[in-house]
Amino acid sequence: MALLVSAHSEILNKHKTDELSLREMRVYMELNEILHNRDVSIVFQPIVSLADAEVIGYEALSRGPRGSILERPDAMFAAAGQFDLAWELEYLCRAKALERAKEIIAHKMLFLNVDPQIINDPRFQKGHTWEMLRKFCANAGNVIFEITEKTAIEDYRSFCRILENYTSQGYKIAIDDTGSGYSGLKTLAQTRPNFIKVDMELVRDIDRDNLKQAMIKALYDFSLNTNSNIIAEGIETEEELAALINIGIPYGQGYYLQKPHADFLDLPPNRKQKIIEINSRKKRELFYTAATMPVGEIAQPDAGFPSSTPGYAAIDHFNKHAAIQGLPIVDDGKPAGLLMKNKFLANLATQYGVAVYMNRPVSILMDKHPLIVDCNTPLEQVSKLALTRKDDDIYDYIIVTKEERYFGVITVKRLLEKTTQLELNRAKHANPLTGLPGNVIIEEALEKIISQHTEYAVLYFDLDNFKAYNDVYGFEAGDKVICFTAEVIQQGLSLLGHTNVFIGHIGGDDFIAIVQMADVRQLCEEIIALFDSGIGQYFTAADRANGYIVTKNRHGQEEQFPITALSVAVVTSQARQFASVAELSEAASHVKKICKLSWKSSYNMY
Repeated sequence: MALLVSAHSEILNKHKTDELSLREMRVYMELNEILHNRDVSIVFQPIVSLADAEVIGYEALSRGPRGSILERPDAMFAAAGQFDLAWELEYLCRAKALERAKEIIAHKMLFLNVDPQIINDPRFQKGHTWEMLRKFCANAGNVIFEITEKTAIEDYRSFCRILENYTSQGYKIAIDDTGSGYSGLKTLAQTRPNFIKVDMELVRDIDRDNLKQAMIKALYDFSLNTNSNIIAEGIETEEELAALINIGIPYGQGYYLQKPHADFLDLPPNRKQKIIEINSRKKRELFYTAATMPVGEIAQPDAGFPSSTPGYAAIDHFNKHAAIQGLPIVDDGKPAGLLMKNKFLANLATQYGVAVYMNRPVSILMDKHPLIVDCNTPLEQVSKLALTRKDDDIYDYIIVTKEERYFGVITVKRLLEKTTQLELNRAKHANPLTGLPGNVIIEEALEKIISQHTEYAVLYFDLDNFKAYNDVYGFEAGDKVICFTAEVIQQGLSLLGHTNVFIGHIGGDDFIAIVQMADVRQLCEEIIALFDSGIGQYFTAADRANGYIVTKNRHGQEEQFPITALSVAVVTSQARQFASVAELSEAASHVKKICKLSWKSSYNMY
């Protein structure tokens, strides 16, 4: 304890007691008491994976004695800085945090807050933290020094040299409060942290603020390019959580997930489930287009206001929530109208407008016939309906219902953004030749159908003798045959009335279709008949008459190869319940080899 209190006499000399106010003296004595009695409490807030809801670690947060003037950590650390006791206080808090966390630090990370000025202190650099860890047999790789950006770093060269000393020992670095401090991007560029903690001010209302979304997306891209990880701080609502997951932010913490606590708490089950649901919804978007995605997936569950709401209450709500531009008016759970902010303010701006409307119900000014759509209506249809409105109404909110009861609202901007995003996602994961979903979406679709435990059939399509065709006719002609095959598969499924179907292009001349039924013999026969009746157009008359083409085989010898045929390997859930995509693919590979034994179009079932 001598280490903590030895500097006190020097401090009193530096801050002459007659120059200190009574309050400052009280603060100093309180701080001295805290250090002497080691009277700080440590609470831990979990840091959570936003992909699977698992806790990856805890941030240690310090509190002063309950009921004292230094109970709040900001007051306590401010006092320590004022009286040159910052190192002593940080040392105490760090020691108590490591002692409390000795059981969990072997398998969870521990984030310790450190002021940049403390890192420069020679006492910090003498290995006290290492000694503590060795005492607890803990792993330095699970200790993260969380450096707040709110304190300016004056000498980056020296600061980075000190950080390298710690990272070489296995410690990791996190930059805290990114987006709120003095140096911002310079701090990130200079320190190359393992974790970037985004300040809660950037997270607040991110679901409604496009500028904040753009800033966090930029930080996320930066993290990918620098091999660091983003942690979003201060998540307080489900909507903020969903926005962050949709951007791709990997980790988060905040009161919505779990509050700081003296124990190492996990997430409540309902919060875990919410993270899983949002991720599941995000995955579903891979299969959506604007023509298939229901508007309910992106509706914002804004609070509804009764038609009796007075004008001043509406104004108050608009003032408190700047991002909100409209109020859904709901009576008895059903939409009654819509009050748009711009139109409401325009009426208030008229002569006597304030006097007339501020104390009267909003039903006087609300639109009694807003655009109302069911939550299952596809985005494409909603877009068309929105654009048929009068010019003055074209940007009004769209009210969404579920079973005729109020469900939420959606803005035209959000509608257009999501439509564009779906098209970009589809293009990103689609095969450039056929436009069909590629391997990322195919694997997701297979995992989904396996997990549902319903009857299904997976059809793998492969062209026989396609290499020989390419050698004779060239790759441009080969691409046309591939596109023809894609059209045949889609046409065959359409002719037999299959609507709940997934079709993907694995690559080259390989395709896949997933059908939620077990018996697909008629489907295979229809597709093969369509293929055989049309493939001849891609061969010369002479080759069609011969029934083969001549080209060199892999050994360099000329060989006759039959006209290109289509093999269909079918794997169904009737024969076996597959546990994984790998198991299903292995079974399909076996069936495909049997198909290849035939020199004509054929199908075989597992």
